[in-house]
Amino acid sequence: MLAPGGRGAGLLRGRRRVDRGVWAEGEGRRRRGRVARLAKTRIEYGRGAATGDKGRARVEATGSTPAARSVTSPTARTKAFEGLKVADFSWVGVGPISGKYHADHGANAIRIASSTRADNLRTAGPYKDDEDGWNRSQFFGEFNTSKRSLTIDLKHERAGEITQRIPEWADVVLESFTPGAVDRLGIGYEAAKKANPGVVMVSTCLMGQTGRAAHMAGYGYHAAGVAGFFELTGWADRPPVGPWNAYTDTVAPRFLTTTLLAALDHKRRTGEGQHIDLGQMEAALHFIAPEIIARQTTDLTFTRNGNRSLDAAPQGVYPCAGEDEWLAIAIEDDAQWVRLREVLGQPDWAQAPGLSSVEGRLAAHDAIDAELAAWTRDKKPRDAMARLTNAGIPAGHVQRSSDLQTDPQYRHRGFYRKFDHPEMGRIPYSGHQFRVS
Repeated sequence: MLAPGGRGAGLLRGRRRVDRGVWAEGEGRRRRGRVARLAKTRIEYGRGAATGDKGRARVEATGSTPAARSVTSPTARTKAFEGLKVADFSWVGVGPISGKYHADHGANAIRIASSTRADNLRTAGPYKDDEDGWNRSQFFGEFNTSKRSLTIDLKHERAGEITQRIPEWADVVLESFTPGAVDRLGIGYEAAKKANPGVVMVSTCLMGQTGRAAHMAGYGYHAAGVAGFFELTGWADRPPVGPWNAYTDTVAPRFLTTTLLAALDHKRRTGEGQHIDLGQMEAALHFIAPEIIARQTTDLTFTRNGNRSLDAAPQGVYPCAGEDEWLAIAIEDDAQWVRLREVLGQPDWAQAPGLSSVEGRLAAHDAIDAELAAWTRDKKPRDAMARLTNAGIPAGHVQRSSDLQTDPQYRHRGFYRKFDHPEMGRIPYSGHQFRVS
């Protein structure tokens, strides 16, 4: 396939993954294909641009037979997923975050953990009071709120006496091991389906359950590298740095949760369970779809360009008053540039005729950045952000996690929830990311 950029795009260059159907054909171009593979439920793509209903992906849940094991009826619920039972065998990011969505909205979710090998997040900070320990990682706790827990040595000779009963109880089973591992442990889909024909099982790993790269083990950093994000992230005169954090771990749960809801709707209608196979690299590719399409239709090339855009200027992050304080500003069109000049007080440098067009501002980006930095340098980032956003100019304080605790919008929304942890005491956790009426 054509890589979104020249060098460093890894497995994205020169190889088309036909076996997993990553690419959909349409109008002579290849575009991003299906997010996940579902055993019973089809994901279909229309052709053409995504306007109206044309070009949209849709998930079809076929059949209308009453469910053999229906989820609690909507009228009886007090929360969206009340009555849903989730067994979470997954670890680190994608699976636990997906399970958290359901648990936070009322599902009875049980996190099944190993008694002999800690989830990697249990050994990653930040720790309460900088004192490490299996039960002191805020990182681990953040992805597992609202769940209960069950600790098992999955390799113990009698582990099956417990694990074989879990699918009988569960509506949903989540796992994120390397392909084949759950089968060796006796908790794969065939075993789960035998115990409970209506179970919906989710398998999520870096590259999916099939294909030459299926057994690639690792984390979201590696999947982001394979997908081409590292070639696009960083500065042109420096090595690739990649998106912050294990990128696919934070992207894939959004697609996985939606896909799982489609499978649950199919089960509600037909009584049928099914197996969902979600490759994290495939889910992440949606976020470079513009580059992939443009690379096939134009002579544009894409590589690391800092915070800058190919078709808008100025865009960047500028220093503010205080220690290591910064403000992001993104001018998207000429009208926003006019408003920015007004906020700046119509300085002489901004009146240059060439700066009225995007092309002129792109050519003078370095000089504009120097002037904007001089303006922001003595201002508090939230004050400067307020002045710009009140004028309709996209701007944002580059916040630390400690800043988020005092962010006025988060406080207004009541986003953080505090719970009493048996070892760490009263601790804040992220609350709901959306509200359901």
